[in-house]
Parts: sequence; C-alpha cells; structure tokens
Amino acid sequence: MAAPMPAASARDVRGEQQWVLDALNAEKAWEVTRGAGVTVAVLDSGVDPSVPVLRGKVTVAPDMQSSMFDDSPRTGSHGTAMASVIAGSGHDGGLRGTAPDARILSVPVIEDDEEDRDPDSVEPDDGLGPAGESALSRGLRYATDNGAQVISMSLGGYGSQRSDREAVAYALSRGVVLVAATGNDGDSVYARERGTSFWSFPAGYPGVIGVGSVNKEGKPSGFSSDNLSVMVAAPGDDVPAVFPNGGYGLVEGTSVSTALVAGVAALIKSEYPTLRPELVAQAITSTTRGKPAAGYDDKVGFGVVDAAAALAKAGELSGYRVSLPVRDDLHFGNGTTAPPPTPPGPDPLRMWVFGGGVLLGLIAFGVGVIVLMRRSERHAGAR
Repeated sequence: MAAPMPAASARDVRGEQQWVLDALNAEKAWEVTRGAGVTVAVLDSGVDPSVPVLRGKVTVAPDMQSSMFDDSPRTGSHGTAMASVIAGSGHDGGLRGTAPDARILSVPVIEDDEEDRDPDSVEPDDGLGPAGESALSRGLRYATDNGAQVISMSLGGYGSQRSDREAVAYALSRGVVLVAATGNDGDSVYARERGTSFWSFPAGYPGVIGVGSVNKEGKPSGFSSDNLSVMVAAPGDDVPAVFPNGGYGLVEGTSVSTALVAGVAALIKSEYPTLRPELVAQAITSTTRGKPAAGYDDKVGFGVVDAAAALAKAGELSGYRVSLPVRDDLHFGNGTTAPPPTPPGPDPLRMWVFGGGVLLGLIAFGVGVIVLMRRSERHAGAR
C-alpha cells in the first residue's frame, strides 16, 4: 500500500477516483441506495474516526489482538484507507466510498503492514480439543454480535485455522456477508513458475467472497493472486484513499479491491436487508462486467463487479423462497389419485384365523397330554 500524498487536494482526489466509480458503475447504483442503515465491519488496523469523510460514522471496537480486549486501540493507515473507500461520505468535495451513507465498525485485528500475514496466527489445529482463538476469529464474532451486516477483511494468511473456519460459519449463519482479499502474490516466483498462487485465508473459506484486483484497463493486476478462491475482481491499482489526519493518497492491492466490493455488498444489504449471504454473492457474481471467455478464470473470477447490475439482480433474488407450497389435489401423472392408506389396527379376519389356530393348537396339546397319561396308567397296572 502506498504512502499518503499530503499535496493532494479533494478536487484532485475526486478526479483520480472517477475511474474507480465508473468501473464499478457505482453512481448508477446510488440512484437506488447509498448504503444507509448498514454497518460494515472493517477487520483491519484501527480506523481514525476523525478524518472528515468518516466523521460521525465510525464506531471503534476493542483491540482483538489480545483476548483482554484493549479499550484504546491505535489507529492505522491501512484500516483508515479501507474504511474510506467503503463509506467515505464525500464531505466538502472529498472522497466518496462505494456505500457513502453506510457506517463503519472498526474492529482492530492487525497492525499496519500486517495485512498479508495471518493476524495473531496460531499453530495449525490437529482437530483435537477446543479450537485456539485468533484475533480474526474474535473479530468475526464480535462484529457479528454487534450489528455488522457486512464484514470486510483486507488481510490474509496461508494457514487455515479451525477457530477462523468456525467463526466464518458463525457469521454466515447469522446472515452476515463476508468479503476478503485473495492476496498480492500474483507476481511471486512461485506463481510465475507454477501458474498459480498460494491460497489466502479467510478468502479461501467457503461462503466468503474472494476479491482480486484489476487495473484501469480492466486487466488483472500483475500482483493479484490467481487461484480458485478468486470469486470477483474490482479496481486495485492507484485507487484514491484517505489516511489518518485526513491526508489523501493512492493505494494498490487486493485489499482496496476488497473494500470496494464490501461497499457494493452494503448497497445490497441496505435495499434488501434480509437477503442471505449466498444470494448476495450470487447477485454480485452473476452480473459482472468483463467476464472471462470461459465464464470464469482464476485471475478475475467471474469478472469485475457492477454495483448497479448487482443491486438489480438482488431485487430479483429477494423473492426467492426455499420451498413452495403444493396443493393437496395435485399429483404426478394422469391417473386417479391413489386411495388413502388403511389406518393401522387389527384385521378381524386375521384375528379369527389366528385365534382359531391357537385354539386348535391348545386342543391338540391337551389331547396329547391325555393320551400320554393313559398310556402311563396302563403300564403301571401291568407291572
């Protein structure tokens, strides 16, 4: 991520930002909603709530890097920048996020410059005993329990942890949309030699929307990781953002791509608050621009997110029902309806047959006993 550029003015940033909004078709989506009523949790370094475009919109959670929950987390450049591209209000001509009316819940789980490392990493689980906590798992549960409808995770690590998987499942089961960066290893030696990148988690967990990066031409960014955890892509090259104390700068990486897509998810949840996470993901993935020729590839996933189209698709999916009622008079085929089953209970004919058989058996047994007794008496008299 680049350092802030103190000389940049709000007007300069608006001009620099326009290609990002155009690429995402965000302004068209704003004709329907700007994300009001939605809280996006930013699991990152701490967000500075005093920057002008975020003022009055940020709630800061305790620091999740310690199980003691430090009440005074430090603000960071990375978390502040990500929050600004999600929910920047555009105040006084400043930067606008993809969901400019959304609120931010800052959940500190890393320090600056740790976004490409697993936060508070623990040893891989052997599956025995209780799962060890991580900062990420604590942050996911805290955000879920404190009103977040969308969770943005511009971070990642190579290790899969049971505590994180369980926390992801916990959030999804409660209707929270999860968005995460797929990583910046596309130009690594490993990726060049093997044609694929290491998977990054939490983007690699099922149910999480993994985001890759594209440049101004809509082409995959060279640094963007390429693997099957990439679900969609968004601008990630030279994207304007706000830093602590209000300075502007340009940032790059799948981190900022993730934040932009989290803002799009916030637009959907604002208009359709009960839409399930899997349907939000379907709305986003099925309406992309610049789709790969094969429909999907491991660099941009299903294509570049289109906020307006995704919002319209979400409206269609909002009427989706898990099951449909079936009329009682309907059945398969053209024949008559089968007669109702015979209620359980005794069958009189069978009961008489069974009883008669038992009676005959008893009579035969009695006759046999009498015959044996008489024979025994005869033998005794003869002696």
